[in-house]
Amino acid sequence: MVFFAFALAIVLLAIVITLLLRRQLSEKYATLWLIISVLVLILAIFPGLLDGLTAVLGVQVPSNLLFSLAIVLLLGVGLHLSWELSRAEDELRRVAEEAAIARSRIDRLEDRLRRLDGPTDSADAEPGPDADHD
Repeated sequence: MVFFAFALAIVLLAIVITLLLRRQLSEKYATLWLIISVLVLILAIFPGLLDGLTAVLGVQVPSNLLFSLAIVLLLGVGLHLSWELSRAEDELRRVAEEAAIARSRIDRLEDRLRRLDGPTDSADAEPGPDADHD
């Protein structure tokens, strides 16, 4: 069991570092996963720490403490990601609204420019709305 925890921690560290170096994982998330990996590695190297922590906290079985900590951690990560997603959605909506406003202004300016230019040569004129566009 100790070997499995040690191997898991090493694999997790390698994955996080690889994703971080490839810029596929931001630093703020990498920090969290690096801390988790190091904690798993410490518990794998010193399994007695979990027994001592279990005794201090009054939990009867070390695996119950480990699973409880994992559940709390996953709830925290899920809540944080939901918060980040909400912020990203708000930002995306704001940018989309600004882009729509800018597009509307550009269209109005183009219309005004066409009216100011007046009629032009048929060779220089832009194609009408019924023209075939590529």
